Amino acid sequence: MFGDQAGSVELLWGGRERPGRGPKPALSLERITRTALALADAGGLGAVSMQRIAAELDFSKMSLYRYVPGKTELVALMIDMAMGEPPAPDAPGPSGAGQWRVVLRAWAKALAEVYERHPWLLGAAVGPRVMGPNELGWTERAVAALADTGLSGGEQFDAVVVVSGHIRAIAQVSASMGLGSARAKEPEQVMSAALNELLAGRTDRFPAIAAAVAATETDDTARDQAGEFGLERILDGLEAYMSRA
Repeated sequence: MFGDQAGSVELLWGGRERPGRGPKPALSLERITRTALALADAGGLGAVSMQRIAAELDFSKMSLYRYVPGKTELVALMIDMAMGEPPAPDAPGPSGAGQWRVVLRAWAKALAEVYERHPWLLGAAVGPRVMGPNELGWTERAVAALADTGLSGGEQFDAVVVVSGHIRAIAQVSASMGLGSARAKEPEQVMSAALNELLAGRTDRFPAIAAAVAATETDDTARDQAGEFGLERILDGLEAYMSRA
């Protein structure tokens, strides 16, 4: 069923901690994955190679292949380790009509924090691939929040995709602008500065944009809210749809 991803399935779901022959080795699959994860956090996914990991661990490159067949399977393990356990509800709050919103908002913010800690995930966690137990657990937590809302199963999945897609989009913009580095600014600040340069002497051609940019610069509450603004409007839309359904 999984074709050339069968190796990832075995490692993520079946478990293959160490070779079956010979003395107990000093290496472990977890140690290899954590080393790769640290390399990716420091220098991006391009900094991860079997040779580099072997050097960091002071083992031969070939010794790593006794645990993981190649980089594809390793990246699958890295993704699941980076995701970690899904966020647990802060407390068993009231089971009112709006509880799903509280849970989904917290879930979305926790996901944003994962992308901020591991920006390489944005490029790695795409395309046809096998999800690990941690990553699937995140989906489980979000879908469970919508279980009693009246949405169909397909609509629950669609709602989670829309929310996670928004969080990913904001994270991609932030990562492209160097968020987290010494030169980082919030996305809206960077965009506003760029637009001001482009609009210099051209406000008559783009009056609506010029007016919007000018308004944000005199209203501090209107800055740097794209992520939260978008999330709240998505939740508003879901709530309105639920009430109609």
